[in-house]
Amino acid sequence: MSVFTDETRERAREIVARYPADRSRSALLPLLHLVQAEEGYVSPAGVAFCAEVLGLNKAQVGAVATFYTMYKRRPTGDYLVSVCTNTMCNVLGGQEVYDTLAEHLGVGHDETTADGKITLEHAECLAACDYGPVMTVNYDFFDGVDPQSARGVVDELRAGGRPMPTRGARLCTLKEMALQLAGFADEREGAVAEGGPGEPTLRGLRLAQEHGISVPGFDPNTPIRSKAEADKAAAEAKARSEAAKPAPEPARTVLGATGNAGTGEPAPAAEAAGSTTRDVKAPDAKSPEVRTAETRQPDAATAVPDAPGTKVPVDGAPPAPRDARKAEAAGAAANAPAGDGKPAGDEAGAQERNLKEAEAGTGADGAGSAVASETGVQK
Repeated sequence: MSVFTDETRERAREIVARYPADRSRSALLPLLHLVQAEEGYVSPAGVAFCAEVLGLNKAQVGAVATFYTMYKRRPTGDYLVSVCTNTMCNVLGGQEVYDTLAEHLGVGHDETTADGKITLEHAECLAACDYGPVMTVNYDFFDGVDPQSARGVVDELRAGGRPMPTRGARLCTLKEMALQLAGFADEREGAVAEGGPGEPTLRGLRLAQEHGISVPGFDPNTPIRSKAEADKAAAEAKARSEAAKPAPEPARTVLGATGNAGTGEPAPAAEAAGSTTRDVKAPDAKSPEVRTAETRQPDAATAVPDAPGTKVPVDGAPPAPRDARKAEAAGAAANAPAGDGKPAGDEAGAQERNLKEAEAGTGADGAGSAVASETGVQK
């Protein structure tokens, strides 16, 4: 029996409606975030719910849910604290930060504190090397942390506070974050308040201004156009491009072309060229995959242009049966099959000799047959 509320079901229908009817499977990722927003992780019931909504089986849904690390497969705390321990952050002290938090919280990687507040994990990279060592809380950044500041963040979280990230909006719980990732706005007061920019990010801009570096032709005072203005400008540019195109040359009449001789009507391109294949671009204009496919397996339906170094495929006569039989006989003669159950290459004379020697050895005391069969010689 499903554990999901009517509100979640209504949101699921809204998510599916965002995609074309024949592309509803594309809604699986936001749907997984939606069930995680209700339960705090993607439970077996959540997998079944997504499968039911999209008409998939549970194995298909589970394959996606286990591929992405943002989908948690067991109960997770209100705050997912991730500490980067990859090369750059590690050199700057990331591993020390992680070890300090693990000892302070009494949990290891992917484990949750007893009060259900915090799940700790070490991350391979959080894509913020210039701010290292970094940690995130529900994917919001805390830059340049050290063991003491990291402990201060988790202590404030466990006390019910929500410390302000270094960059980005205000903190939210994992369930609130999952709902946003499912495509629904965060309605909390001040949830999308602006965060401050990072100093390393601004450093590049300041250096460019200091040394007069800019993109050629860039005017920083250029106003940003609205969508309507941008669409209008694009339409005008397209109209100018169409007007600048040269007029097409009139088609020439080819005498002797079937159905057109003496009528003054232009002959079709295929007839004018004397080719039965339809007009296509030269091979260099095709994708490598198409060229490879046509080279490996050409047939009469393959469109190949009349260009130097290429051949137009034609329907040829199939090989005569006698030719096939002749080739088969030649192959059989060159590869004589083994007979009498013996592996190919065994010499019949040597086998018979070994058998006789084995029988001779058995007559004495019955003990030499096994040796004879193994060595072929009984002395």
